[in-house]
Amino acid sequence: MGVVNVTPDSFSDGGRYDEVDRAVAHGLALIAEGADLVDIGGESTRPGATRPLVSEELARVVPVIEQLAAQGAVVSVDTMRAEVAAAAIAAGARLVNDVSGGLADPEILAVAADHEVAYLAMHWRAHATEMQQRATYADVVGEVCAELSARVEAALTAGIAPERLAVDPGLGFAKTADHNWELLQHLDALDVLGLPVLVGSSRKSFLGSLLADAEGEPRPVDQREDAGVALSTLAGLAGVWAVRVHQVRGTVDALRVVSRWQGRPFGTQDAPGRVIE
Repeated sequence: MGVVNVTPDSFSDGGRYDEVDRAVAHGLALIAEGADLVDIGGESTRPGATRPLVSEELARVVPVIEQLAAQGAVVSVDTMRAEVAAAAIAAGARLVNDVSGGLADPEILAVAADHEVAYLAMHWRAHATEMQQRATYADVVGEVCAELSARVEAALTAGIAPERLAVDPGLGFAKTADHNWELLQHLDALDVLGLPVLVGSSRKSFLGSLLADAEGEPRPVDQREDAGVALSTLAGLAGVWAVRVHQVRGTVDALRVVSRWQGRPFGTQDAPGRVIE
């Protein structure tokens, strides 16, 4: 999953692709590099970010989705709002990537169900302005699994078909760096949900902290790619369905190595077609 942030304030590339033509060109470039789908987001979810108006989010994402879908791209929309999800689906999106798992706007579950599109539920506890105050766990792996299970049940109750569901442990969302590493080290715990798993670690702050210099200054966002590729490699070995990344080529190369290591043709393990028809 290649990331296209159509926002002025995303932590990794805010403002780079906030014009339609540039965003579309970037999405097509990611597909040319090997992305199976591109994820279009119009709301930054970095810690402390404020939410845009619904009209702003719609204006950011809908034209980009329309143009990418018209050119044959498989597109997902990164949104927590039912209204935006519905408009994105009408524009051609085939997956709703909801970082709130339906908690921010429960109607989004009905939208995905009614339109029979894929739905990705992430573990989430609060909006960006307060999520890090919720990063308290006695057992982060067990609690994330339990809370995700509740969101899966809500999605199923809303009518989303189980074969169209996937989950994301939500690295960095109401989690410290230690929480993130604990989850990554126990990705197999998510198997209890019986659903494909997406891992989104690309460029996140816990990688910057890991790669900090001698003075403790985190590695800049645009210099974390090698670590991200390493994590994608490990996630591939762990059998995840997808990884969400900003730069695709290095990740695809790494996952080709994983496939050869495992003795199987590239792209046959839990390919996006398992969730997105």
